[in-house]
Amino acid sequence: MASLLSPFLIMILAGMFSRFGYQMARSPVLPRFAQDLGASPELLGLIVAASTVTGILIKLPAGALSDVLGRRRMMLLGCLFFAVPPFLYPLVSHPNQLLLLRFLHGFATAIFSPVSSAYVADLFEHGRGEKLGWFAAASDVGATLGPLLGGFVLFSTASYPTTYLLVGFLGLLPLAMIVLLPRETGPLRASTASDRWVMFRRGLGEVLKNPPVLISSSMEAAMYVGYGAFLGFFPPYARNIGLNDAEIGLVLGAQLATTMLAKPIAGRLSDRIGRKPMILLGLFLCTIFLPFIPHTTAFGPLLLLSALLGLGVAIVTPSTTALVADLVKVGQMGSAMGVFGTIWDTGEALGPILAGFLIASSGYPWAFTLIAAIIGGAAVIFALTVKDPRRKGMVAD
Repeated sequence: MASLLSPFLIMILAGMFSRFGYQMARSPVLPRFAQDLGASPELLGLIVAASTVTGILIKLPAGALSDVLGRRRMMLLGCLFFAVPPFLYPLVSHPNQLLLLRFLHGFATAIFSPVSSAYVADLFEHGRGEKLGWFAAASDVGATLGPLLGGFVLFSTASYPTTYLLVGFLGLLPLAMIVLLPRETGPLRASTASDRWVMFRRGLGEVLKNPPVLISSSMEAAMYVGYGAFLGFFPPYARNIGLNDAEIGLVLGAQLATTMLAKPIAGRLSDRIGRKPMILLGLFLCTIFLPFIPHTTAFGPLLLLSALLGLGVAIVTPSTTALVADLVKVGQMGSAMGVFGTIWDTGEALGPILAGFLIASSGYPWAFTLIAAIIGGAAVIFALTVKDPRRKGMVAD
């Protein structure tokens, strides 16, 4: 089987299957499960955010460890968290137990996401942006199908245990995929635990002292502040202006469809014309179109604005991932992707929180405008401070 699949195709399938089961466990099943267990609104919010908190804490060391212990070994560890925790959900009987389990389940993406991105980036120096775009798009396909299947299964069975057992079986698929990857056969760079600890600290320290990596990663976080605000607060806004559930779903689906279709194209363009112009274009689209959403009440224009916002997201993500990969030395890819993932998750977690406070104090139009201004300000800082190594001939196709 492994001989029939290239490592890149294995990663595409693993990325898709991992997000499939993981998102099925998360939406829309998780909030309903927490409510039925008697979780207060405050606790429900913590339960939903718990896995993101895991990512903020774990992605950085997980990525750095993959530079020392190997990508395949760390991905197998991450896949164990896709496979095992779902089988524990049927045993949960209290909201606090669910909170702890969500934190544990979050180790899956916290470990797998930065290491898998580093693995794909390692595979391709030429065409890196396009390949990272395809990998991200495949993950988005899984993330889209997961909630659809989760909602359907829960509706059909009215059983949380049945739904989560299916999540568990789906969680076995990425583990089966990663097992097929060839073993890393390069010479051991560190033979003792102390040597590995020194390498871990040195690699992580060099990446954390690399301003272009930190600033470039922050562009993804800035974009996700706006994107997270949109995902979190468009549904209640849409309800307030009279859209029905089907229309809300179509508007949200428009940005998701655009994002999935455009990521490989955007990544390919970043290989050809440079990462920096593409990142600035994507941030510009987010900055321009986000403020129009709370000023719009008609379904058709909202559908268009959502698609354009999704296009901005699709342009930024593969380009920033590839730029961060371009900016680090060989042997530091895992550390770089760990830093990138941690900063990204921070922005994703901050978006709904910031939007909630701003909406409560100033309303939807001012909240979305201020968040768009944050994205625009970040773009200006990026334009003035980060040079694209591809434009200097440091990386060539």
